[in-house]
Amino acid sequence: MTDIRVLVVEDEPIAADAHAIYVSRMAGFSLAGTAPDGQSALRLLAEFASSGNPVDLVLLDMNLPDLHGLDVARRMHSSGLFSDIIAITAVRELNIVRSAVSIGVVQYLIKPFTFAMFADKLNNYRTFREQLAASGNPKSGASQSEVDQAFASLRAPTELPLPKGLSPSTLEAVKDLVRNGDRPVSAIEVTETLGMSRVTARRYLEYLADAGTVTRAPRYGTPGRPENEYRWNRS
Repeated sequence: MTDIRVLVVEDEPIAADAHAIYVSRMAGFSLAGTAPDGQSALRLLAEFASSGNPVDLVLLDMNLPDLHGLDVARRMHSSGLFSDIIAITAVRELNIVRSAVSIGVVQYLIKPFTFAMFADKLNNYRTFREQLAASGNPKSGASQSEVDQAFASLRAPTELPLPKGLSPSTLEAVKDLVRNGDRPVSAIEVTETLGMSRVTARRYLEYLADAGTVTRAPRYGTPGRPENEYRWNRS
């Protein structure tokens, strides 16, 4: 499969450069360009499409200086520009989120975010495209289970606000520990590895479990008080 061509639409130059660099670090993706506002984005999308080299994915800020991101998405569709969209924004209002979903936004990434979170979204999207491309054949199409599996790859863990007292950098360290381990971990094991209290370790793990990032399960066969173990959710 050829690289997924990405257009970054972001009015803040520093953020636009950062997102462009993030795209360049992702295997299977290539940067088609950047646009500082909605009208520029629509013009570039039309130019790429007419040249036979369309954009596959738009990383779209919702708060642009000329158009709202939802308006850009609607104008894309009305113009026959059917690039997929990942919303990258600080907007959290549920009505905006619902509207974004209703017009076909496939992922929603809330600022601020780390490269790891960015990579998770784009990797999920790439898996979605690959699974759809591999499903069925051009005449009969994909089966229900194949379509379900492809769309499941887009489901990302819920982005819950970080509780007071929890640090984003420490959260990433806990995530890396669980993600890269070859077996589930407990709060005690996080404590021993990262040097925090057991209560603090449990708070981070429970936050990740509530967000759907990890799966929580009781650990049997250990002496004393029962404890939970946490496994990275790879579904």
